[in-house]
Amino acid sequence: MSHCQNCHGSKGEGLAQLYPPLTDNEYFKKNRTKLSCIIRYGMKESVVIHGKTYKNQMPANPQLTELDIAYILTYITTNFGTSDSIYSHNEVKEAIKACGI
Repeated sequence: MSHCQNCHGSKGEGLAQLYPPLTDNEYFKKNRTKLSCIIRYGMKESVVIHGKTYKNQMPANPQLTELDIAYILTYITTNFGTSDSIYSHNEVKEAIKACGI
C-alpha cells in the first residue's frame, strides 16, 4: 500500500493517463525478470500497457528488500493479473543481479 497504491490504485487500476494499471498479463509474462529491476531501480522510459503509452517516470524503491519485492510481485500478478505462480526470493535476487545497474 505505501509503495504502489498512491499511483497504481488499490485495485491496480492506475491513474488516468498518468500511471499505468498493473493488470496487463501479457506485459507481466514478457517482462517477468525485468519487473524486479523496475521496482528496485525505477523506470525512466515510457511503457505501453493495454495499448496505451505512459510516459511518467516510476521512482526507484531501493529501501525494499528482495523479499519485499518478491511479495509485491506475487501480490500484483496473482491479484491484479491471472498468474498462479509466485516470485521466490531467489528469483528476485537473481533478476536484480542481472539488471546491469
